[in-house]
Amino acid sequence: MFGINKKLIFEGGGLVLFGSVEEAIRAEKVLKAANYETKLVAPPPQLRKGCDLALEINIVEKAGVERLLLQKETSFVEILPIKGAGELLDVVKRTDFGDACMVKAGNMKLTFDKKTGIILNISGGGCPDIPFLHISMLDKKLTEVARPKENGYTLCALMLDRAFTELLEIWNRGTR
Repeated sequence: MFGINKKLIFEGGGLVLFGSVEEAIRAEKVLKAANYETKLVAPPPQLRKGCDLALEINIVEKAGVERLLLQKETSFVEILPIKGAGELLDVVKRTDFGDACMVKAGNMKLTFDKKTGIILNISGGGCPDIPFLHISMLDKKLTEVARPKENGYTLCALMLDRAFTELLEIWNRGTR
């Protein structure tokens, strides 16, 4: 009834917990390839199981999500309903500097020029893939660089990707 070819409106209500960032990223790819609506989120601290990242899913799709992840040998700790378990943490914050805009996602910050779309600064993190991402993105247009999660593999790269997609959305809306 759900999943492939029959998307529901994303209402969330379910949380897939993981032991590592790599497992969370892999699960997101597996579920999106099967047309499940998902969103990478920061779970409330009391629900974390070794990873600061989880996937929010439509809770009504729990059985299908669990079955698919097991079929694809994608590791996860458990799937929980999140109602009453605490608020998901908002990991994305925007700051407008007039000519520039910065988005902070987790511990990563990405700033771009609103008139030209050029990436002005990348800061934060400490993961080993960030220097490469910094070099490959800095002083280039948002529309001309690969998404950070295409070339990165850590939580820092994933948070940089969240900041990147937020800025790309701002750019595409014409908020220049």
